[in-house]
Amino acid sequence: MKKLIAIVNPKSGTGDQAGVPELVDKIVDKERFDVDYRYIDKPGDAKRFAQEAVATGCYGVIAVGGDGTVNGAASGLIDTDVALAVVPCGSGNGLARHLHIPLKMSGALKVVNKDLIENFDYCTLNGVPFMCTCGMGFDAQVAYDFQLDGKRGFPTYVKKALEDYLTFKPQEYTIEIDGKEYTQKAFVIAFGNAAQYGNNGFITPHASMQDGLVDMTVISPFNVLEVPIMGLSLFFKKIDINHCVNMYRSKSFKIHRYAPGPMHIDGDPIDMPADVEVVCHPGGIKIFTPGRGENNLQA
Repeated sequence: MKKLIAIVNPKSGTGDQAGVPELVDKIVDKERFDVDYRYIDKPGDAKRFAQEAVATGCYGVIAVGGDGTVNGAASGLIDTDVALAVVPCGSGNGLARHLHIPLKMSGALKVVNKDLIENFDYCTLNGVPFMCTCGMGFDAQVAYDFQLDGKRGFPTYVKKALEDYLTFKPQEYTIEIDGKEYTQKAFVIAFGNAAQYGNNGFITPHASMQDGLVDMTVISPFNVLEVPIMGLSLFFKKIDINHCVNMYRSKSFKIHRYAPGPMHIDGDPIDMPADVEVVCHPGGIKIFTPGRGENNLQA
């Protein structure tokens, strides 16, 4: 029997995860897998439970929740042989969408039964792991205000984005890429291990989780008439052709801004110092997937 721990966030997204044990018992193959449960009550629980799974020799961890829950569980599994299974129940579900893991809980649990495990990259922001994206500027401010609102869901996120756009002031940054520095005023600087924030908003549309590199998207300030074009290009995976967007790819990036401030990691806001470094860690996380190879995944 392969031992699994299911880490459940009962407050993820807009749904209710009360029926998770019954659904797991119905779908996950009991002849091959033995599932135990842990429930998140406070920040840090997901990582702590994942570390428990590593310490007790578990085969895998099932993260039932949003991108924050997935990030927490993954952070406890990096650079180990314990694999992560993603059951998306959040607002954005960026990692699940990138890896074509079904968004319905029943479909995601069936991925566990396939028992196909791949090695993927993870990245760090000043040593803090992220699986999908991190960033500074406008998107970090929206993430901060979205968390304060208390009401989850994509409509709330859009509402906060529209409100913040009216008051947000772009900053100037010094960016170091492969030992070369340049200074630029930016509306957003986003880093992608995966291609999207979530909700199919592709901020780094060509990012791969198996290339050993991190993608960076720098969006220069733009006028209000360009907002609809920017929004459409984000969701149609065409942001890279916009005239105010520059994209880069490297093993690491260093950014200097003129004061500490908010950033986001996989959608969750975090305070960071003025100087930050983003680094890719190749093949450092094992994940249950619906198929073999990132470019051949099928639900």
